[in-house]
Amino acid sequence: MGKAIVIHRTGGPDVLSWESHDPGSPGPEEVRIVHEAIGLNYIDVYHRSGLYPLPSLPAVLGLEGAGRVEAIGAAVTGLAVGDRVAYAGVPAGAYAEARCIPAHRLIKLPEQITSRQAAAMMLQGMTARYLLHGCYRVERGSTILVHAAAGGVGSILSQWAAHRGATVIGTAGSEEKAEFARSNGCSTVILYRDQDVAETVREVTAGRGVDAVYDSVGRDTFLNSLDCLRPMGTMVSFGQSSGPVDPFDLSLLAAKGSLFLTRPSLMHYTAKREDLEAHAADLFDVVLSGAVRITIAQEYPLHETARAHQDLEARRTSGSSVLIP
Repeated sequence: MGKAIVIHRTGGPDVLSWESHDPGSPGPEEVRIVHEAIGLNYIDVYHRSGLYPLPSLPAVLGLEGAGRVEAIGAAVTGLAVGDRVAYAGVPAGAYAEARCIPAHRLIKLPEQITSRQAAAMMLQGMTARYLLHGCYRVERGSTILVHAAAGGVGSILSQWAAHRGATVIGTAGSEEKAEFARSNGCSTVILYRDQDVAETVREVTAGRGVDAVYDSVGRDTFLNSLDCLRPMGTMVSFGQSSGPVDPFDLSLLAAKGSLFLTRPSLMHYTAKREDLEAHAADLFDVVLSGAVRITIAQEYPLHETARAHQDLEARRTSGSSVLIP
């Protein structure tokens, strides 16, 4: 018997309860892992609040973690007790000292990557990978806008895009976060509280606009983001920290330049085992090469997850955050 953060109803951070939890024995195609670190992501807030409903309650939140294999199901091959592994994008259940998980969703960790690093980067880093390769192929000469550039996904995405030769424009809410975004490859950072984002983007790009906008903010930024795009540019809406985007007339995309719009999910981009492995391999490569640094700016004991959620929602965090069992 271990411990976990459990919710019995949706709501604010106060619904997060630290209590006894039995991870159970692994099924034939599962393994049980003991977490050494757990990733904190904004989608966890959506699950906790009910914005993204969970299949049932009570439930353990969390989509990302890293640790060691403790027990193996009878049909599992390719893994052994003691292996260091990580995962992201599986059904919720990570906010626990131990859990059972389908073996085919686990990735073995290279020796050079710590469990803390893995928990901080698997979901956010593989998200950055599909944003750069799948939603719009960012290459040398591309110009992109990254909202929340000092955040977990934003900081990885900016570094990776700059490494690929792109010009990265970021947005941030304070000068401190703007400096962090600059250190991660943003050539221009717009303080969205003080500057008009679309107007500044037009100035920076000599009136052209950007090739793609990566927007994890949602309601507060969506329409303004469309005004940042060049004709036939791509709007990637992959989060909604400010709330869901209000309904709008699709003809607006034509009026603003025959724009493309996508609302992607990591779960779809890594549904096949070969795609999961490709995303993880590319992520490990850029991190191990030094092209992308994983900044763990906040660590919280697992039993203080409510405080972590409060900080995340209040935008008091930067880079990646991890929970430590």
